[in-house]
Amino acid sequence: MNSIADVSPDDLEDISLETRRAVAVITLNRPDKLNAWTAAMQRSIRIALAACANDESVRAIVVTGAGRGFCAGADMNLLQGIDPDAGENRELAQANEGESYNWDRSLGPDISEHMGGRFGYMPQIPKPIIAAINGPCAGLGMVFALWCDMRIGAEDMFYTTSFAKRGLIAEHGISWLLPELAGHSAAMDLLFSARRVDAQEAKTIGLLNKTVPTQELVNEAVAYAQEMADTVSPRSVAVMKAQVWKAKFQSLSEAITTGDSEMQKSFATDDFKEGVDHFVQKRAPRFTGR
Repeated sequence: MNSIADVSPDDLEDISLETRRAVAVITLNRPDKLNAWTAAMQRSIRIALAACANDESVRAIVVTGAGRGFCAGADMNLLQGIDPDAGENRELAQANEGESYNWDRSLGPDISEHMGGRFGYMPQIPKPIIAAINGPCAGLGMVFALWCDMRIGAEDMFYTTSFAKRGLIAEHGISWLLPELAGHSAAMDLLFSARRVDAQEAKTIGLLNKTVPTQELVNEAVAYAQEMADTVSPRSVAVMKAQVWKAKFQSLSEAITTGDSEMQKSFATDDFKEGVDHFVQKRAPRFTGR
């Protein structure tokens, strides 16, 4: 998949994909089911993100939900049909296969072995992924939102892990992501109790970057993404995203060494020259990502 233009409507099921200037907007699109997660949705999101990753005209990605919710978690009809003897062959539980995005191995350690499972490819997408969370964000939907780089919430949104109330466990890396974002005690609270966490609390504990009025959510998220597209180097963003994820598997000394090496490489890029030139010339930047 080379670009968004190569994606046929027939390739996408249960989601929609559009572009607003340099921002791609992916919308989970089962509003009558509160955008409950399906295997088809999972495949389609991967196709859409692959196209966004490879499309040079796209500088940032916003994901949101149609209607009054972000994602209510796995579709309950599918959960009812799970065969407990099928093990890892269950499509809703198994890891993704197919295209992946391997960072330049010269940029710190190769951590591809840690980036498996359903969502492990998302940190390797070299562009910001911003979740615009409208309404309920539960279970698998919450996991998906936490794998995004940032989260902007509507004032009436809420999270719930849900798992304990369904006889399930912390899935797809949320046992690692949630303590990383909210801290150990908060993660235990949210996992054990499966209680609702409103927008204000979510922001306080680090699960939202900001909250906005519900009717303004998507436009605010797109405007923020577009500001990045207009004003920052896409090469810088891609390298820093990789640095931050790789640093989780490095010592401080190793992270410093990677940063020093990458800074030297930056000095030789077109974007560095443009970064200096547009500041000195007092004009808008024209970054190319090179």
